[in-house]
Amino acid sequence: MATAPTLPILNVGPVTIGFPVVQAALSGYSDWPMRVIARRHGASYTLCEVMLDQFLLQLKDRQRTSHFLHLTDEEHPVGGQLMGAEPDQFAAGAQKLVAAGFDVIDINFGCPVKKVLGRCRGGYHLGQPAVALEIVRRTRSTVPARIPVTVKMRRGLDDTPRSRDCFFEILEGAFAAGVAAVTVHGRTVAQRYVGPSRWDFLREVKQHVGQRTIIGSGDLFTPRDCLAMIEQTGVDGVSVARGAIGNPWIFQQVRQLLETGQTGPPPTLHMQRQVMETHYRLAEALYGAPATGPLMRKFGIKYAASHPEYEHVRSDFTRVRNHSDWLAVLDRWYGDDGPGVFPEGRLHKAQGSCES
Repeated sequence: MATAPTLPILNVGPVTIGFPVVQAALSGYSDWPMRVIARRHGASYTLCEVMLDQFLLQLKDRQRTSHFLHLTDEEHPVGGQLMGAEPDQFAAGAQKLVAAGFDVIDINFGCPVKKVLGRCRGGYHLGQPAVALEIVRRTRSTVPARIPVTVKMRRGLDDTPRSRDCFFEILEGAFAAGVAAVTVHGRTVAQRYVGPSRWDFLREVKQHVGQRTIIGSGDLFTPRDCLAMIEQTGVDGVSVARGAIGNPWIFQQVRQLLETGQTGPPPTLHMQRQVMETHYRLAEALYGAPATGPLMRKFGIKYAASHPEYEHVRSDFTRVRNHSDWLAVLDRWYGDDGPGVFPEGRLHKAQGSCES
């Protein structure tokens, strides 16, 4: 098991992250409330949910869309993740993220969702190194030098030799173009979220790049997973994705495991309730009361994984429409205190997810 003296301090170019366990960009999830909750529970760095370059270029300063670029002081450093098809639009979109105050610009070459691939975005670029590297070069030349540019990749479109060659061409070319770090997910685009993440590939990538910064991703559902990936692969940090949805406690549990060798018990029901109440208040402040109830259903479903009566609690959260409904679920299932459970098995089975 890793110990404090051997755990690396994570730096992304000139930005010091510190503790090398961060929260991934999660489409549909990692908005401002989720990021703030994660930071308050020990995440040293978070990324916003991925945004399309075209959307950013058309985005106006209106109340109904202002939440997309909403930041507050307590969450710095924070990364903005960008996805698109055309190099020119990509660079212009990155400028919008810089203007909004994001500390790092992350390029998404990893999303495996079919509609994204069909529009030549995300993981699609892993099959066309020339376009991918032009996106990287234009983004890096447009973004101020003080702002690091990073890349998120999967290990390839599939497991063919050509896909492997494309991966390493993009990896090497991105570092040569001035990218500060690359996050590598150990599955292929074709796998989506099915089958294991190949940590041996992460070890190979880290050995290949030497001192350059690699962040690992894939199958991080417990505190021990996070430390094991660093120990087994040598990556400079890890990015927790599905394992952090409805489970912000994973970040402080990793720190506790490192310091004491134990994670301690899972959060009690009253501890869980307190976080869920805070999460709802933050969301309501950002989105307004009418929109918050339906939006928070998906978070409630994920939080339910830490409750001993998961199936019943999950079912009740699916019917939430407003704050009163949310409080009614909390009163029913979290009114009396009691022990919680570790959610990793339930989160691992949730394949309909969202890692950008």
